[in-house]
Amino acid sequence: MDESYCGTPAAPAPPAPADAVPGGPPYAECVLCREPTEYPESTRGATLCPVCEWQEAGRTACSG
Repeated sequence: MDESYCGTPAAPAPPAPADAVPGGPPYAECVLCREPTEYPESTRGATLCPVCEWQEAGRTACSG
């Protein structure tokens, strides 16, 4: 049996955004778990990573 016939080609990697810098900007740390967030270090206030933001939203919604 010919393996190339049934094989699925790998999807090409998406192109990087034109304004992307290798390594990206320095990201702020999450105030709860200290993981990198989606926000630059210059962001004021308490920054949360996506996981902690989701958990905080769940706690807030359930604390009626």
